[in-house]
Formats: sequence, structure tokens, C-alpha cells
Amino acid sequence: MPSDGWVGSGKPGVVLATGRAEPVARLCPVLKALPAPAPGQALERAGIVGGKEAPGHKWPWQVSLRCLDQYWKHFCGGSLIHPQWVLTAAHCFGPEKADPLYIRVQLGEQHLYYQDRLLLVSRIIVHPNYYDEVNGADIALLELEDPVNLSSHVQPVTLPPASETFPKGTRCWVTGWGDVHSGWPLPPPYPLKQVRVPIVENSECDMQYHLGLSTGDNIPIVRDDMLCAGSEGHDSCQGDSGGPLVCRVNGTWLQAGVVSWGEGCALPNRPGIYTRVTHYLDWIHQCVPRES
Repeated sequence: MPSDGWVGSGKPGVVLATGRAEPVARLCPVLKALPAPAPGQALERAGIVGGKEAPGHKWPWQVSLRCLDQYWKHFCGGSLIHPQWVLTAAHCFGPEKADPLYIRVQLGEQHLYYQDRLLLVSRIIVHPNYYDEVNGADIALLELEDPVNLSSHVQPVTLPPASETFPKGTRCWVTGWGDVHSGWPLPPPYPLKQVRVPIVENSECDMQYHLGLSTGDNIPIVRDDMLCAGSEGHDSCQGDSGGPLVCRVNGTWLQAGVVSWGEGCALPNRPGIYTRVTHYLDWIHQCVPRES
């Protein structure tokens, strides 16, 4: 969505926040194209607020999703969770069925567009309960046409056990090529960015999101299938959607969340909201074969 677009929750009196991607229907010419960028213009709302450039290949599961405009354009992030499967956000595609013919996946890239080796997608699976991001189930899977060859800079991230809660204050990292401030696209050479963000307890996050709204406290904004992280000045932003929130637990990087939505980017009392991966493990495992 545009960075100034508002999303309603479908509940009376609840008007909330921006998603963190332009829906694929707004990006791809086959589904209503946007004007092509002028020469020298930043190619897309394609960073991270308050972060810095990520060291090369530090996050080997990071994915750039591309759709066909006048070139294969970045529109969302994702994570490799299996040699043939990518985890991302449902709102990158919308509830309508997206055609994988017009989607590509790029792995192992530090700077967008500089060493593209785009991979074909055979199937896009949007969670059946997805309607819009503020109503939850903002999660999707992409099956690649062929398994990728794993290397030091292309590796799947580990999914957490169902028992992992990622308690308040856990320091995690979010990565992507999204806006560096709300409405300010990442400038060339489009480096992958990272920012460290603290986990915010759901009840506290929900209370913060009710501040300044007429919505009754009895109407939840932050749901059980969501996870909050971030602080003023440190957050994900538009263009980061679908990317991974990872936390190091006992020496292993675990994917805690999928970048979903938030009000603005890095605002006070407005942490970033992520799809909670543990809530959807059963669904993921129904679709993705377990590696032997």
C-alpha cells in the first residue's frame, strides 16, 4: 500500500494503519501497472528505519520478491525456510489468487538489481483465513520451481518450536530493502539494511495502539497471531513487508515473525506488527515438507 494509505479492520470505529507493501496488483502491469520510474529515480519504495547496512551475507535466508513491470521490480521481502519454499506476507499478494508466472524470487543478494539470478515460482499459497493484514493470517508461502543450491550465502532460516514465546525485551533483528523513513525510499545502491528491535508484549502493544483512537479497549487491535517489535526510531517500513524478524535463541537464529503492518514507521507508541510464526506452524508444515 502507499505509505499514506489507511487500512480498516472491518470493525466499527477501528481505523488503523499502513501495510508495508504495495499489493502486487498495484505493482505488476499484468494487474494494473504503476508508471515506470524516471531515469536515476529510486526504483521502488524499496530499508529499515534507524538501521544500517547489513554485512554481506549475514542474513543468508533473506529474499527479494519481484514482479514484472518494465523490469523485475522488488515489491516485498521474504525468507527461505526450505530449499524449495519461501515464507512471506499474504498482503504482498492480496486475497485474490496471484499468478506465479509473473513473480520471481531473488536470493543471496546484498544490493538490489546488481547480481540478479531470478528464480521461478511454481505456486503461491495465501493463508485461507487472510482478508487484510489487520485481521490477521497475514502469511503466505511460495513454492519455487526447483530447489535452490545451498551455500554459505544461501541458507534457510530455522522455524521456532511451537513452545517458543519470544518474551518481552528479547532483542531481535529485522532486515529488508524498505523505506528508510515513512515515504522516503531506500536510495541507490539499494543495500540490504538491518535494525535491532526489542519484542513488545502483545498486551502492552495493544494498549499503545489504542492511544489516540476512539476504539474501545475491549476491541483488540493486536491479535494472538501477531507479535510486536520495535521502538521509536527503530522499525521496519514500507517495502520490508514479508521479510523476516529473527531472534537468536541458544545460539540459533529463529524466525519469530513476518513483517506485516504498522502505523507509519518507527513512531512513538506504534511498534511494528508481525505475523507470529509459531501460530501458523501447523499450516506451514501442512504445505512444506519436512527435511529428512
